[in-house]
Amino acid sequence: MATLATPPGGAPAGVQVINPAARLRGELDVPGDKSISHRALMLALLASGESRIHGAGDGADVRSTAGIVRALGATAERIDDDGRTVGYLVVSPGGDGIREPAEVLDCGNSGTSLRLFAGILAGQPVTAVLDGDGSLRRRPVARIIEPLRAMGATLRARSGDALPPLTVTGRRPLGPIDWTTPVPSAQVKSAILFAGLSATGTTRVRESVATRDHSERMLRARGVSVRSLPDGEGGAVIEIEGGTAVQAMEERIPGDPSAAAFWLVAAAIHPDAELVIRNVGVNPTRRAVIDLLTRMGARIEERPAGGSAPHGPDVGEPVADLVARTSELEAIDVSPAEVAAAIDEIPILCLAATQARGRSTIRGAGELRHKESDRLAGIVTGLSALGARIVVDGDDLLIHGPTPLLGTPTDSLDDHRLAMTFAIAGLVASGRTTIGRPASAAISYPGFFQDLERIRA
Repeated sequence: MATLATPPGGAPAGVQVINPAARLRGELDVPGDKSISHRALMLALLASGESRIHGAGDGADVRSTAGIVRALGATAERIDDDGRTVGYLVVSPGGDGIREPAEVLDCGNSGTSLRLFAGILAGQPVTAVLDGDGSLRRRPVARIIEPLRAMGATLRARSGDALPPLTVTGRRPLGPIDWTTPVPSAQVKSAILFAGLSATGTTRVRESVATRDHSERMLRARGVSVRSLPDGEGGAVIEIEGGTAVQAMEERIPGDPSAAAFWLVAAAIHPDAELVIRNVGVNPTRRAVIDLLTRMGARIEERPAGGSAPHGPDVGEPVADLVARTSELEAIDVSPAEVAAAIDEIPILCLAATQARGRSTIRGAGELRHKESDRLAGIVTGLSALGARIVVDGDDLLIHGPTPLLGTPTDSLDDHRLAMTFAIAGLVASGRTTIGRPASAAISYPGFFQDLERIRA
């Protein structure tokens, strides 16, 4: 069994020990989608009245967003949905009632919180400082500063406007812009769209690769006019009309596909596995990891979701139960566009590639250097220590498989996705695998290590 360094029920800390599992069986409910949970809380802040959010993620990142919602003048009460999932009841005066915060807004480890709140605050007549932990302070902000300045807001950051903390002095109304994102980013797109709510006229965002569209779907569900048009070259043009009030609503958050990806890979690479992951969001712009694993030969069955109420008639987030079984994987060539669509799942996809026959290439993954850690370096160091044949070539990852994995010490670098990836590797590695700084898993998946123990029983 895995050994927790804290008493039962506490967050793992120090060193986590993972021993190989004889088999994997069980049903899992993964946390609510982190991306959607962030946006639901932010849009509830902008909507006048009462919003109910069911099944929200309960990780540290989402709690950071809820704390900022409170600091800006709304109430955000955590509620127990059904004994297993967490919800929020948000009561807000609406966008016109946002107050200037008395203290620095603490984003913790959440880049989504910092970037999307920058867009919201750009259209408010207040000054606010967005800051976070040491990891967040190393993550770039220039890509949101430039478009928000072009709309008329004043933004400043340290190191030549490159790094947090970020000071935002907003104004209303903002001017609309027609902005082309140099690097595909759902966070940058969403920051501009949220600022566009306070602009006069039509704001446009042009993407060379279409990124996850949760913001667009959720804005439409709340009465805002948002259009998404293909550009004919694989990208998209998104338009939002300013001046429309965001409506309060009740909604249910689907399970996070990024969290589900760990169990999909665990089942695929384990010699005796069958896992059911319930109520997972399968939005076409978020399901890239499911499609990539299927292309590799992973046996993943999608069934109609049977464990929760509908997400909502107008929100349009499709949900499915996923059944994953032991598989024989083949190498894959992942394009830069596919990397952009599955950027958060690349670490666990690399683990799958170590057990696939042939050479896998993951191309154009340089964005991973700017996540909670340098994930390119972290995944190569950790998987190499476990015996994998993986190297970085510029912005590409080259992985040869299948390679037997050997239990060894690894370090998560305080990065939740690395901690969980190395834990899944430990299920199939011979001998004992240890993970340094495993508490980072709680950033997105507080119950991860408990779920891991449950499915190996």
